[in-house]
Amino acid sequence: MAWLDHAAGEAGRIVVNGDLFDFWFEYLWGTTGGYEPVLARLKAIVDAGVPITLMGGNHDWWGGRFLTDEIGMEFLRAPVVRELGGRTTLLAHGDGLGNGDLGYRLIRPVLRSPLACWCFRLLPPALGDRIAGRASRTEHRWSEPSPRQRQRSNALENWAVETLHARPELDLIVLGHAHVPTFREVGPGRWYVNAGDWVFRRTYLILEEGRPPLLTEWGEPCA
Repeated sequence: MAWLDHAAGEAGRIVVNGDLFDFWFEYLWGTTGGYEPVLARLKAIVDAGVPITLMGGNHDWWGGRFLTDEIGMEFLRAPVVRELGGRTTLLAHGDGLGNGDLGYRLIRPVLRSPLACWCFRLLPPALGDRIAGRASRTEHRWSEPSPRQRQRSNALENWAVETLHARPELDLIVLGHAHVPTFREVGPGRWYVNAGDWVFRRTYLILEEGRPPLLTEWGEPCA
C-alpha cells in the first residue's frame, strides 16, 4: 500500500488497470473478504480528493456498487478511449485481446454471463471466495516471467501495434494482464505500454501533459 500513498501524493488521478485484487466479487450478502485495509486506504485517497479509476481485470471484473458507492472509485468493465496526460489513450486490461489465452478466451463468456454471475452471487461470500481461490492464485508473479507470461505479453504487444496502425486517432495504448513491463514507441509520438505492476515488478506508468509517457520503477526508469 506504500505505492498508493506515493501515487496519491504525486498524481492528479490514479488508474489501476485491473487485477487490483487476487479475486473480487460482490455477493448478495457481502463482498470478498480479506481486503479491508486496502479498501480503507483507497477510500481515504478518494476522500482526500484524488480520483481512482479501476479497470476490471480477469481477477476483479465482477466489481460493482460497493466499489463505486462505498469506496468512491470509478469502476470500468470494458476498454475505453480517454484523454490521459494530453494523449488519446486506449485503456484496457488486455484479457481476451490478441491471439493468446485461448483457453481463457473460451471460458470467459461463461464466467461473465449474467446467469453465472447471478448464481455465484447467491453463494455465501466465504464459500464463493474459496471456490474462486482455487483458480485465482497469483504467487507465481514473484518469479521471473514464465514462458506462458512472455507469450501472453508478446501477443498483447502485437495486438497493440496492429491496433495503433489501424487507428491513427490513438496516441497511446495502455494494457495490463501480462504483468510484464513493456514500453514501445510504435511511431513518432505514439506508444504501447504495459505498466507491469507495482507489487511484484515494482513498475508503474506516469502520464504528464507535454511529456512522453514514462514507465518507471521505484526510484529509476525501467529499461
